[in-house]
Amino acid sequence: MNKVRPAATLLSLALACVLATPTAAFGKDPGGSQYDVEGNNEKDGGRTLESRIVFSGSTKGAEATTSGGFKPVGDWTPPACWYEPRWTPAEYAEEFKKEWNIAHSSGVGEAYTLAKDYYVNGHPYKDFNKSETGKGIWWNAVRDEAREESGDPAAFACDTKTFWVENGETPDVENAVTPEILAQLAYNRVNVPDTRVTLAPQNTTKVNLPTWAWLDETEFQEVSVTASLNVGGVNIQATTTAKPVSLKLEPGTGDAETYPASGECTINKDGSIGEPYAKGKAARTPPCGIKYLRSSGDGAFKLRATVTWEVTWTGTGGAGGDLPDGTFGSEQDVTVQEIQSINR
Repeated sequence: MNKVRPAATLLSLALACVLATPTAAFGKDPGGSQYDVEGNNEKDGGRTLESRIVFSGSTKGAEATTSGGFKPVGDWTPPACWYEPRWTPAEYAEEFKKEWNIAHSSGVGEAYTLAKDYYVNGHPYKDFNKSETGKGIWWNAVRDEAREESGDPAAFACDTKTFWVENGETPDVENAVTPEILAQLAYNRVNVPDTRVTLAPQNTTKVNLPTWAWLDETEFQEVSVTASLNVGGVNIQATTTAKPVSLKLEPGTGDAETYPASGECTINKDGSIGEPYAKGKAARTPPCGIKYLRSSGDGAFKLRATVTWEVTWTGTGGAGGDLPDGTFGSEQDVTVQEIQSINR
């Protein structure tokens, strides 16, 4: 009975030699999905399998990418490729047949022979493991399409060939889907509110006049995205939650002061950030705000407001933990005028 068994080293080396042949018109994975039934490479990196993970909640949708918008703090990024349960033995037999319905030039023929030996002829799998039907499922690599299209090398890092996993087993392969991997993928879909702060005075202020800044609590509640996968006996899910914790103000010029001096405005107990200006507060120092020290002239300063979100996750089986904080910010124009005085 075959358990988790990524492609053998010998097969990988043999395929590497064949792949180096200029006339070889096939992708890296002889059992994967690199070509259509005509033998045409559907995109530079081969055809991308559509993920079977379902996302729900405050999600950005399939176009989500860490190249913009909500970003992790630091160098961490969600996986650009991962492994999912994909096919029953019968389904994989059909997929294999379809993907190898191509003209067998010398290079392709050699790879086909190796792949058939590996998955069909019992070295190590026989007839796509059909004798184990109902006891497991074939897993395959999936890429984040946006990061693949951007040329991110991480999207091509999952190069383990299609492999068999028995029901209840956890693949011993990096980035094989688990609740934690689902949580990381959900991170990539988190959609947070726009970070446009309310100002008083609004958009146009005066030199040396404290400008109050705040975010309303009704707009900045925690948000969450749930990722779930239910394929071939694998039924797992994870929910990633982002909670706003602070606002950073960057005035757009060095000739300005921020309140507090660090420019970091912490969140209040009610979920708001800063404090709305009201009549009678003119003599007070704003808990969150800016004071510009010179005019913006005929233009405007680009005030950047960035909210930091604390990110946690929970998943199947009581799993859970922390993920890197995320940030999301935007810019808005602030016109700063000189205070006009009249000499008598």
